[in-house]
Amino acid sequence: MSWSVAPAPFGSAQGLPRPQLDHGRRRTALIWGLSVLGAVGAVGVVVLAVVAAGVGGAVLAVCLAAIPAPLLVAAYLCLDRYEPEPRRFVAAALVWGAVVSTGAAVAVQFVLDQVADFSYSTLVAVVAPVVEEFTKGLLCVLVLVRRRRVAGILDGIFYAGLVGVGFAFTENVLYQSRAYAGSLIPEIDGAFAATNVFALRGLASPFAHSMFTTAIGVGMWIAVTTRRRWLRVAAPLLGYAIAVGLHAAWNGSTLLWEGFGFLLVYAGFMVPLFGVLLYVAMRAVTRQAELVRAALSDAAGRGWLHPAEIHWLVRYGDRAAARRFAGKVAGKPAVTALLAYQRAATEMALMHARVLRGRAPSDGVRRVEAHLRRMHSWRPFLVLPPIQWSAPGSAPGHTWGRPLPAVAPASMAAYGAPGGTDPPSDRPPRLGSHG
Repeated sequence: MSWSVAPAPFGSAQGLPRPQLDHGRRRTALIWGLSVLGAVGAVGVVVLAVVAAGVGGAVLAVCLAAIPAPLLVAAYLCLDRYEPEPRRFVAAALVWGAVVSTGAAVAVQFVLDQVADFSYSTLVAVVAPVVEEFTKGLLCVLVLVRRRRVAGILDGIFYAGLVGVGFAFTENVLYQSRAYAGSLIPEIDGAFAATNVFALRGLASPFAHSMFTTAIGVGMWIAVTTRRRWLRVAAPLLGYAIAVGLHAAWNGSTLLWEGFGFLLVYAGFMVPLFGVLLYVAMRAVTRQAELVRAALSDAAGRGWLHPAEIHWLVRYGDRAAARRFAGKVAGKPAVTALLAYQRAATEMALMHARVLRGRAPSDGVRRVEAHLRRMHSWRPFLVLPPIQWSAPGSAPGHTWGRPLPAVAPASMAAYGAPGGTDPPSDRPPRLGSHG
């Protein structure tokens, strides 16, 4: 079978059936399950807060806990803008952290407290970190073990961060309601006590739980992308051990020198560590952009897309500008088409890069083909802004304008035999080789 990725000019969709958006399997069941679980969890948290602090204290605790949560979620979504994870998975991570993880952690710690005579310091510095990081990290295992959802280290950071945000929200509600009732800090109570807890947990250390669990997320990312069997086992276990160690150091420091130990650990270790994590995340975003640009340039050389399109597929600002232009010219359907094309191109580029580096799953080549077919199906529905682009090797002053000329028909020669008649080869082509 021979077919080309870019045989038709943009906007030539008259009479063609509109492609269906890829929503994934079992989408409806997952959304309903998350909705029910989230509703039950929300009711449970509110009931616990009301029992601890009354209606007024519960309302204050929930409002205070809700202040940092949207900002934290937005921060992680910014890291995920190149290859956005499905919204249902984002919701799953938040609900898991806020309901499943906290509920399981509270239940386990309650049982252990009943059957074992643990001291308060042991519960805080040992039991809580071990149990909480296990329940939070389990979400990273369940999601990232699905190799289709793993594109890079950012996936590990992303899911670990979101489950930490959800966990911190529920824990903050419970802590702040207890503070309001005077059971957390015996010396003070009421709004003043709840606000003090909010300042410490919601303002000074909002990323704490996310930072701890990030070690598990990174460990799982290594496990699902490595070809070494021993590392598939060792990386998650090491990540879990690091997460527990960080959590234990955080909790245990509050027991040292009447709280002064916490200040030392916070300022001398946790803040610098957060700075390192932030640098790694930003560097990963930059690296992802470099991989996307390089892979798309290689794909353009193979005839899979026009070189001038790359401008609207790489940088965040340019991608958004292209969608705004499409919306003004042709309305929301054009925005939807362009967004689907941009995502398909990004996913193709990232998987193509993994194939070239020898780090793709066994079906990596076929996934590249699937992304190319999605690009091919959306291409006639695209509307892109005008752009002046100098073709390599062209005469001075020669530029391409809009609409882009159709690229010469090119088969999947790089991933199969010329003409696309042979089955795809699992041997990756060299970057820059145009068949």
